[in-house]
Amino acid sequence: MIQLESYGNPTINIAVFAIFVAATLGIVIAVTRQKSKASDFYTGGGAFSGRQNGLAITGDYLSAAAFLGVTGAIALYGYDGLLYSVGFFVAWIVALFLVAEPLRNTGKYTMADVLSFRMNQKPVRTAAATSTLVISFVYLLAQMAGAGGLVALLLGVSDRTMQGVVIGLVGALMVAYVLIGGMKGTTWVQMIKAVLLVSGAAIMAALVLFGSGFNLSALLSSAQAAGLDPATGTGVDVLQPMQQYGKTEFTKLSFLSLSIALVAGPSGLPHVLMRFYTVPTAKEARRSAVWAIGLVGAFFLITLVLGMGAAKLVGQQTILEAPGAANSAAPLLALHLGGEVFMGIISGVAFATILAVVAGLTITASASFAHDVYNSILKDGKADPEQEVKVARITSVVIGVLAILGGILANGQNIAFLISLAFAVAASANLPSILYTLYWRRFTTRGSVWSIYTGLISSVVLIVFSPSISGSASSMLGEGVNFAWFPLTNPALVSVPLAFLAGWLGTITSKKAADGELAIEMEMRSMTGAGAGEALNH
Repeated sequence: MIQLESYGNPTINIAVFAIFVAATLGIVIAVTRQKSKASDFYTGGGAFSGRQNGLAITGDYLSAAAFLGVTGAIALYGYDGLLYSVGFFVAWIVALFLVAEPLRNTGKYTMADVLSFRMNQKPVRTAAATSTLVISFVYLLAQMAGAGGLVALLLGVSDRTMQGVVIGLVGALMVAYVLIGGMKGTTWVQMIKAVLLVSGAAIMAALVLFGSGFNLSALLSSAQAAGLDPATGTGVDVLQPMQQYGKTEFTKLSFLSLSIALVAGPSGLPHVLMRFYTVPTAKEARRSAVWAIGLVGAFFLITLVLGMGAAKLVGQQTILEAPGAANSAAPLLALHLGGEVFMGIISGVAFATILAVVAGLTITASASFAHDVYNSILKDGKADPEQEVKVARITSVVIGVLAILGGILANGQNIAFLISLAFAVAASANLPSILYTLYWRRFTTRGSVWSIYTGLISSVVLIVFSPSISGSASSMLGEGVNFAWFPLTNPALVSVPLAFLAGWLGTITSKKAADGELAIEMEMRSMTGAGAGEALNH
């Protein structure tokens, strides 16, 4: 096992970071041309192939939580940590088969285009834009926390003020990507990042397995032995389920709630769904799906090897005591496997992952505000395209500032866990309304608005008053502050059913019936792709 004092060479780490940032910014500038239409900023002109977009979707979906947080969770809790890998992957299949292609066939730029297609535009767009902004902000907290923990580890920065400065720099770079490149530049960064991340993780997994004779059973047994103290039998048995969630009835319910959030959440994540608007046809959207499923599936199989390898070679106690705690498992494993240079490269890939994902989140949130609020609501759909893009750029700066402040507060939390909270909000606020809109002809404006706001408000309120925020040693505000009255660490078990119920109740109590002709037209477009080109080019 490595020594706690040794976290690599800060000079090498800074040099690798600088190379990654300079290279990706250079690519953004190179591929970006003068934009004359809003669609260029929002969708990259819809000009990407299925393979390219599949790589970009993989880059968007495999965030810092997937690499840093999941690896750490598996290293520390074994099967309970593996839940994140399984949940993230199963969720991706659900999103692709039920939601992604129908949304792409019906929409234009944002999720709200679909939700408002056959509804009263203003109230539905307002609700959808609100949920998009909230979800993007919660998701950004996790990425910013990951950035702070990663750089703290690599530069040996234990002072939280300096970590806050690092988070501020990440936020500034994030805004620069969006302002310079729009969706086109961001998509290219996502593609490159996906290749680097999957390749880097595969190389690390191969090295771990090589050390165990390419015997997965031997690796698992070694990780189990490393987690348990042979003298006392204490420690975390990584092969024993429910090490993290099996202590009380409430923690078991939290486990169930987390499972719901992980499986249902991605189908409501605006920044992932928006990726399908960057391809020209439904056929290319399906090709995107095939590429993304293969890459995402392979990556999450790899995280099991990485997590168990970190438990065996780095040690659980070393991971917990390092800056960034669970989030440090992957970089410390890289240090053990390949030394300082390899650690710098893997950490540079992780840093590029964070930058790319936060840029994608920012452009989604800014597009939602500019397109759904400014253009469609305030300007009745008649805003000048250049002015609309200008509003999107200003919004991205505001979002960047808010994300920096929130990231400083969330610094030190396991980012896979923070992501699960964002998934819970997405599953509650967006997914019920999306499914009702796509598959229930009778669904009405009132049902959509009630569903979105009920899911959004209930999930956020329950998160705020849960042990995730206060009342425990692992909470965001620590044990010293306690206003937690909701006993579960994840709200999805309560908030998702509430949102479905609200959508149904709002629909059956609506005085105005749904527009049958528009419902049939939407069903035809969503299922066949007929008319999708016109929807994208209005």
